Amino acid sequence: MKIWRGLAAICSVVLALTGCASPATPAGTGTLTVEVAFYPFQFVVERVGGDAVSVTSLTAPGSEPHDLELTPKQVASLGTADLVVYQVGFQPAVDTAVEQAKPARVVDTASFLTMRSAGAEPSEQEGTAGTSGLDPHTWLDPTNMVTIAEHVRDALTEARPEQAATFAANTRRLVDDLNTLDGDIKADLTGCAIQPFITSHAAFGYFAARYGLTQVGIRGLEPDVEPSASRIAEVQQIARDNHVTTIFFEALVSPVVAQSVAGDLGLRTDVLDPLEGITADSRGTDYREVMRANANSLKVANQCS
Repeated sequence: MKIWRGLAAICSVVLALTGCASPATPAGTGTLTVEVAFYPFQFVVERVGGDAVSVTSLTAPGSEPHDLELTPKQVASLGTADLVVYQVGFQPAVDTAVEQAKPARVVDTASFLTMRSAGAEPSEQEGTAGTSGLDPHTWLDPTNMVTIAEHVRDALTEARPEQAATFAANTRRLVDDLNTLDGDIKADLTGCAIQPFITSHAAFGYFAARYGLTQVGIRGLEPDVEPSASRIAEVQQIARDNHVTTIFFEALVSPVVAQSVAGDLGLRTDVLDPLEGITADSRGTDYREVMRANANSLKVANQCS
């Protein structure tokens, strides 16, 4: 009996110090770890995965995602994640880290979404997001979010096949919500007396194309590249010619240029949120609420019936 108690005590100490004898987590149990590049992908993964996922965003709330730099710990986390969701060409640091870490599964939204050209916005002269010359702001069209959700569903199902029905049901609910959102925004932005809307940087090309408006960016796709004097003069003339009422800026970018343009013309300013992160200052607590707020601001500014 003494020998048995002694062995038991030794075993207990070893377990406490090392944990090596603890049984491995059985397949199909525990949460799936998912790393996402920034907020819109977090919204999708949390809705599709539900309680089965633990989601971490590489971009902290309130941080500018275009300029993201990763810590060694963040890079290492990509290698151990069950899934990584990102978009090649938007955040170079993430692209490089994914190549280095070689995650088990990735959803790269640029591999299946139709990417818009930067077009004739000032980004052609003043820098583009990434090096592709393509507009990365795909998530500002809710129909693209539907497609992203379906790919996330498939990736999570591959990782946890026994929960396929749950992921499918969650995706159907999310798709219904996104389709309702899309229809509501269309209804809000019909019969607009003013077609152009002027933004501090050209993040809303997908949104404009979806809802029949025309985006005019003071800056190009990069929010931190200062516009030239000639670009500011061009934007001011567009505002005069089209009886624009409002110059839009965003929470994560300095409003100084937008306020200057508006002040010169005697126009008001308002916020359009590119939904790269949710903060306490956001006009809503999630993707749908902020998209509705954007639509409402444009409905007022562009005098939509």
